[in-house]
Amino acid sequence: MSNTGSLVVVTAPSGSGKTTIYKRILKDNPDLYFSVSYTTRKRRVFEVDGVDYFYIDRESFERKIESDEFIEWATVHGELYGTERRQIESCLKKRKICILDVDVQGAIRIMEEYPDALTIFIQPPGIEELEQRLRKRGTESEEDIRIRLMDAQNELEYRGLFKYIVINRIAEEAIREVEAIIEQEKNKR
Repeated sequence: MSNTGSLVVVTAPSGSGKTTIYKRILKDNPDLYFSVSYTTRKRRVFEVDGVDYFYIDRESFERKIESDEFIEWATVHGELYGTERRQIESCLKKRKICILDVDVQGAIRIMEEYPDALTIFIQPPGIEELEQRLRKRGTESEEDIRIRLMDAQNELEYRGLFKYIVINRIAEEAIREVEAIIEQEKNKR
């Protein structure tokens, strides 16, 4: 058994199903720890502060940057997102498996600092399907959808940097595949 925990970094273009996948995995595996990120994005109606994200204003976020409280942070779709260093260090010291839901930029930064992290890229089956998913969830404006689709094209270019690529055609199959990857990680420990 390892002397420290391990990190599972899950990333994907917006609308690829990453949140659905990791929430289900956390529900099915209560021994896993989830690192709640910080964001300046407005909270969606169904989201809970401190569970989905810690929602803070830009000024507070920038103070956290200046204090080096984030292991990684990035501007995504015009909003700031960051992973708190303290949560990660606490999880590793407790020898837990910690799941991080981060954008591609953040995942690359984490891989630089934690090269042994288990990295999983959730890929949509295609851009057309991704656009349909974004429209179906109804949380973004037309302009936001356009930006997210352009960002997705760029993010897909980096998928080869990740240890695993899971194509999310059908959510249940993708969930099983990611669970199997994490189970392999547990068995290594």
